[in-house]
Amino acid sequence: MAIIRRLTTAVALLASGAFAWNTDVHNQIGFMAEQFLTPATKAMVGKILEPQYNGSIGQAAAWADSYAHTKEGGFSYQWHWIDSSDSPPGLCNLYYNRDCTKGGCVVSAIANQTEILRGCIANAKSSNFTTTLSCSYALKWITHFLGDVTQPLHASGVGEGGNAYDVTFGGKKTELHAVWDGSIIYSDANVTRFSNTSLDPFMSGLVSRIKADTFFEPTSEWISCIDPSTPTNCALEWARDTNSWTCDYVYSQIFNGTDLLTSGYASGAYPIVELQVSKAALRLGTWLNTLVSGNYDMSRQVILRTNPSWVLGPDAGI
Repeated sequence: MAIIRRLTTAVALLASGAFAWNTDVHNQIGFMAEQFLTPATKAMVGKILEPQYNGSIGQAAAWADSYAHTKEGGFSYQWHWIDSSDSPPGLCNLYYNRDCTKGGCVVSAIANQTEILRGCIANAKSSNFTTTLSCSYALKWITHFLGDVTQPLHASGVGEGGNAYDVTFGGKKTELHAVWDGSIIYSDANVTRFSNTSLDPFMSGLVSRIKADTFFEPTSEWISCIDPSTPTNCALEWARDTNSWTCDYVYSQIFNGTDLLTSGYASGAYPIVELQVSKAALRLGTWLNTLVSGNYDMSRQVILRTNPSWVLGPDAGI
């Protein structure tokens, strides 16, 4: 049954064209993260990205979605989420060995691409470095997936990540997944779209709040795990943090055909999407800074645990 559920999720996501956050929101997360990059990291990004991105992870942040829709990149489509087994609002949990599919998930993708980027950065510190697609892709995937892992419906398997939940938002029929991808944050910011070329004033305000540490969760908690030598552990911690919103808010009420924009659901979610987007930006900037600075145990190797968490108990697997 688990295999059938995961295949259904994949088909639903592909059919809807849905990944996590809309492309312009991903761009904005990248532009926000750039506000936290050190000069050394900015220079490294410029070395690794292809020239058309002008050294900007903000401009490159949405690439992973379009690539996953191509014949060449179709293998990566399921890297955008992890399909947890939840029964909201009472039970939400996420385990790597149970919930990450054989073809990969957002947690394993962050871990694997971090390992590739580590090698690229080491090579780029030499004077004769020329970037490769493997290096550029790794940076673009990390930029994108650190955004994906904060979108609540990409750390939940309920209703095919919300794609199976038909809802109304602003008088229009849509799916719950699309509401969380963009509708809520557009309403919050009072825009129809964000720029894909520069930091939006609304997002700039979030950057200021990050720096002032004025969110309802302290920013220190967002980056409590920020060690690139343990990327699976950190990515899983981030996914579990996101998964908690499945029970705490996303499915905490019965929709009953109400308009989510006017029922109070959207306004209640405004602080959540602001928090999640901001977490993505600060983590991304800090993750890249740490990779470039080398201030972590670079001798450690990533080892993906394979013991089934349901056999050894909830704390036995990663």
